[in-house]
Amino acid sequence: MLITYTGSCHCGTVKFEADLDLEQSTYRCNCSICRQTRFWPAVAKEGGLRILQGEDQLTRYTFNTHKNEHYFCKHCGVRVFGIGTETPIGKMYGVNIGCLDVLGDKELAALKITYVDGLHDKFAPPEYIDHL
Repeated sequence: MLITYTGSCHCGTVKFEADLDLEQSTYRCNCSICRQTRFWPAVAKEGGLRILQGEDQLTRYTFNTHKNEHYFCKHCGVRVFGIGTETPIGKMYGVNIGCLDVLGDKELAALKITYVDGLHDKFAPPEYIDHL
């Protein structure tokens, strides 16, 4: 079920709302940026993410093929969301689960996770996932 969640970066400079279905899978990826930032996104479709405050305080980062965009707060460094343009569902927003306001440990532990081998650009689980 699609629910509108609110969230923010660590320092509260960037605030957003996102339409997410957390009964669907969330994602963990082993690509270099997701691995190093421990990024754990839920998917919002186009139009499903709205920045309420601090859009001008986000830093955009791309690398390698530059097909994905990663947005970080300029102040606290938290990766709030990313934009994927070449995904199985087309353009999507990966919203950082850790930035959502209302999820406690019990709710986080119950989320479904799909593991993706982004290191090798495959939408399949990598050989090892326990560290993700």
